[in-house]
Amino acid sequence: MAFVHSEFQVSGLRDKPSIAVLPFANFSGDPEQTYFADGMVDEIITALSRIRWLFVIARTSSFTYRDRATDVRQVGHELGVRYVLEGSVRRTENRVRIVAQLIDAQTGAHLWADRFDGAIDNVFDLQDQLTSCVVGAIAPKLQQAEVERVRHKPTESLVAYDYFLRGTASFNRFTRSNTDEALWLFGRAIQLDPDFTTPYGMAALCYCRRKAACWWTDPVKETAEAVRLARTAVEFGNDDVIALSTGGWALAYLGLRLDDGAAFIDRALTLSPSLASAWMFSGWTRIFIGEHDTAIKHFAESMRMSPLDPLIVAAQSGTAFAHLLARRYDEASSWAEKAFRDHPNYFFASVACACTRALTGRLEDARLVLASAREINPTLRISNLRDLEPLRRPEDLATWVDGMRKAGLPE
Repeated sequence: MAFVHSEFQVSGLRDKPSIAVLPFANFSGDPEQTYFADGMVDEIITALSRIRWLFVIARTSSFTYRDRATDVRQVGHELGVRYVLEGSVRRTENRVRIVAQLIDAQTGAHLWADRFDGAIDNVFDLQDQLTSCVVGAIAPKLQQAEVERVRHKPTESLVAYDYFLRGTASFNRFTRSNTDEALWLFGRAIQLDPDFTTPYGMAALCYCRRKAACWWTDPVKETAEAVRLARTAVEFGNDDVIALSTGGWALAYLGLRLDDGAAFIDRALTLSPSLASAWMFSGWTRIFIGEHDTAIKHFAESMRMSPLDPLIVAAQSGTAFAHLLARRYDEASSWAEKAFRDHPNYFFASVACACTRALTGRLEDARLVLASAREINPTLRISNLRDLEPLRRPEDLATWVDGMRKAGLPE
């Protein structure tokens, strides 16, 4: 069914977040440049449509608002959407500036706004780059807004998607109890809607965190359950980029299926190149495989897509590890120090920092950071480093073991 502006009145909002991308205004002073603005919107609509948890109004409906002075709340009511993205394009000589803003259509509140600049060397390449930036910025903001919305709903009215959102909110708090709560909430979402693939991948991700933080009590049983969840996510989540990326990561990290995991994450990135978390998962998987330079590029893409992401420390620590295993110790040290300084309680930041300090000759400083890492994970030993990071290449494991041994880690 197509929704148009005044002929149909939508009685209520859909049961998942929804957005309309309005035509971007052409501020170039040249009517011929409207095609560029329209092309940008088409690319953004296509990219957003690949996010399975998001309903995106078709172009044929949203473009009925071209050149009309409309109230965003009216647009939201008429199209039945919670959010509206609007913007403008200004092209001068060989430069283009895109200004975009995300608005809550129910309240009229501005949730996010930014501007993006680029040089016109190739119009289509520039459209791709700017689309990637816009979608990479607003997708996390949309989910954050949904999490905040759902927190204020009465528990008894929640449905599968609401349980998923509550699980996401708990997962993002990083503590052991919150991770356990998130796992339960994702499980509840699966019970209510077994065909909803995203919670399978997120539940598997909870087990990944349990392993990384040494919070699990039965590694064999929990690994088997995580792999089962991950397989379900990737087998049935054909177009679900979160299911593919989280499931792929769990298969690589817990299931030790490195090539399969990388392939599923790559598929998610093909469907949604703006998914910052998938670039981060891909970076770590490439570390395990031994493709260090590719890992660094993918971490950089993750940080570019979502520079304010609370999980950016995972990309920073990963960048440090990739340089470390490539034996570029100065670069590794720079990234590790930043990650540890900003997130001293993140286990892999402290491990990376201890290792790089040791390999650059700062042994006393390394031991101090190692003590911090062992407070987080008291079971840490040389003998179980291979379990923490399933490194395929023996020389990579040897480099890591050398650094940790110099830092004072017992056998």
